[in-house]
Amino acid sequence: MAINITNRKPNVKNLRSHANNKTKKKQGLNLVVVRDVNGKRYRITAKDLRTLKRDQNIAA
Repeated sequence: MAINITNRKPNVKNLRSHANNKTKKKQGLNLVVVRDVNGKRYRITAKDLRTLKRDQNIAA
């Protein structure tokens, strides 16, 4: 089982139809599973993974 690293939450948006019905929509995160050198699995967002690759030059 993968371990969640990120603290980000899904965005909650309001949808309005042409009939003016109000509904809530949840926009989920783009989670990817990454393995470290020991084979341990982590779930991290794609945005955070890009940031880690850029800052630390991690090859995942």
